[in-house]
Order: sequence, then C-alpha cells, then structure tokens
Amino acid sequence: MAQESIYDLAYRGKTSDVKVLLNSTESLKTQTDGNGRMLIHWAALGGHDDLVRHLLSLGAPVDPTDDTNMTPLILAASAGREKVVNTLLAEGANVNATTVDGHSALQYAASKNWKSICVALLEKYADINITDKRGATPIHRAASKGNIAIVKLLIEYGKDLKIDQRDAYGNTALHLACEEDRLDEAKLLVINGADITLTNKERKTPLDLASPGLARTLKQLKEDPTTV
Repeated sequence: MAQESIYDLAYRGKTSDVKVLLNSTESLKTQTDGNGRMLIHWAALGGHDDLVRHLLSLGAPVDPTDDTNMTPLILAASAGREKVVNTLLAEGANVNATTVDGHSALQYAASKNWKSICVALLEKYADINITDKRGATPIHRAASKGNIAIVKLLIEYGKDLKIDQRDAYGNTALHLACEEDRLDEAKLLVINGADITLTNKERKTPLDLASPGLARTLKQLKEDPTTV
C-alpha cells in the first residue's frame, strides 16, 4: 500500500503524525500539493479544528487559495465544518472570498442547508447578495434547493437583501422556487415582497413557471396576505 501523503494525514485528522512531520520539516506548513492546496486546506475540509489551530500557530496563512481559488474557509463552509469555520473567521479569514466560479462560503452554506454556518458568516458581515459567475445569490441557491430555514434566515438578516435580484438568466429566487415547485419557499418570498410579475430572459414570470396550484396560491397571497 502506498504511503499516505502528509495531505492525506491532514484530511483524516492524524494530527500527531502531521505534527511529527512538521517538527522535522517546518516548511511543509506552506508547501502545496498538485491542486495548489496547503495542509490547512485539507485540515479545514476534514473538519480538524485542532490541526487548523496548530497550523495557524506555526504561521500558516489563514486564506491561501488553491488552483480554483478555494480558501480553507470556503472548503470548511461547504463541508459543514462549523468549528473550523468559527476558528478561521476569528483569525480574520476573508468572509467574502470567492472561487474562480464566484462561489463564496455563504453560497455553499446556503446551498447545502448549513444554517449555523450561515449565521456565523452573516455575523461577520458576509455579503448577503454576493453573486457567482451565473449571477446567483445565496437566496437563489436556498430557494431553488428548498432550504426553507436558510430562506427565512436570509430574510431575517435582510435589511440589505435584494429579494428580487436577477441571475444571468433573468430569474429571481421566486422564479427558481416556482420552477422547482417549492411551495413554502415561494410563499415566504411573496409574503416578504418578492414580485410575481417580473419576467426572466424568456419573458416568463414566476407564475408562468409554477404549477397551476402554486400559481393560484401565490396570486391569492398577493391579493390578500391574510390567506397564509
């Protein structure tokens, strides 16, 4: 069996083994693998807070980027590693760093339904309207996936939330919720002011994309919000 690399050890949380190797060759703390990832990337992705803290104490950078511009914070947020997210944020990680596709930690967390991580990021002033290369914001992600708790959270934090922001295809979060037949998410968006008449690039409104039953419900809701 091939010997495990130090990056494999970091990902698996073999902290004592990694420490031994770092003691003999400290320059390993900033060496990168074939993906441009340092040990801190792999420790963060694996959720090993003790190792992340150790690497930071040795002077490893908090925000190194791999070959797709992933930072340890983005990896940890995507993988649901809450402790590591909190450590990296406390150490000054850039909360609005984005990958080459424009994905941020908040976008990944919103997409994957990691509510407490979304809260931690928003508390550190993550941009609630941050857009990826396709123009999608965190609320687009959460609404289309049916992550009702995240939609609620973004609305609660939403003094700056652009609820009707359009993506590259002209779709709002409500368009996506209707297209995916996400009843509760669509209702929540409409109750909080989402526009049912905006058209996307195909000149379709959210109601055009909704099932007949959902379209009826949303129309009623717009006319009389007490029907909730």
